[in-house]
Amino acid sequence: MLFVCLPNDLAPEVTIAGLERGLHVFCEKPPAKDMAGITAVIECAGRHPHQKLKYGFNHRYHDSVREALRIIASGELGTVINMRGVYGKSAIISFESDWRTQRAIAGGGILLDQGIHMVDMMRLFAGEFTEVKSFVGNSHWNHDVEDNAYALMRTRSGVVAMLHSTATQWRHTFNLDISLSKGALVLAGILSGTKSYGQETLTVHFRGESDQGSPRHQTTSYIEDNSWKDEIFEFADCILKNRDVLSGTSEDAYQSMDLVYRIYGADDAWSKRYAL
Repeated sequence: MLFVCLPNDLAPEVTIAGLERGLHVFCEKPPAKDMAGITAVIECAGRHPHQKLKYGFNHRYHDSVREALRIIASGELGTVINMRGVYGKSAIISFESDWRTQRAIAGGGILLDQGIHMVDMMRLFAGEFTEVKSFVGNSHWNHDVEDNAYALMRTRSGVVAMLHSTATQWRHTFNLDISLSKGALVLAGILSGTKSYGQETLTVHFRGESDQGSPRHQTTSYIEDNSWKDEIFEFADCILKNRDVLSGTSEDAYQSMDLVYRIYGADDAWSKRYAL
């Protein structure tokens, strides 16, 4: 088994090398710096159908997200109407190098690096988005990649989502509100190694008979993060039992990457500047 945790420009090349050498591959997000990279991986995976390939969309395995997905799938709160998500950091984190700020290596900034998690979850909760409007910019940090992306998206069935991916939040923030016909779900905070996003909670609001704006609600706090373990154990189980990868597939990676690049492309000025 090969784990690929490399800068975005190298991830596709190494993933392909692993598959061609008969290895099962787990690749962290984002899958590539651009659509050409993930397309090349998918073509290679098609030539090696016996090798398992999984992408690290880790947020799918957080307990709050899993419970929100269960509630939506059950229909107990009706159908999704709209959603609003903010995922932000205080800056574009460079760690020991600044490759994340270099378009030639990273491909994109805060939206591709971090916001792709929110993009992936919005797709999980609402389905595929067919219309996209956006504003994208790098006017604060002045890096070669975006420090803010604002998107307004709609599915063919009419679900509207608003997304703000930002590197000027100053306080690390994760928040996703989902309105449904019989209530609402609010995911706030996400457990991480640094604990910088605050306590992970899921609040379920139950639509009442009146319109007083204070429906009955229930908040659950999550104190343990098993997402990494569960994600890798699931992949190992797919390999050991020769099961198909069902979550974090190359198709998931392609569709989330494609939506990120449609957000880039929907801003005319950004699209022209970077020839997207």
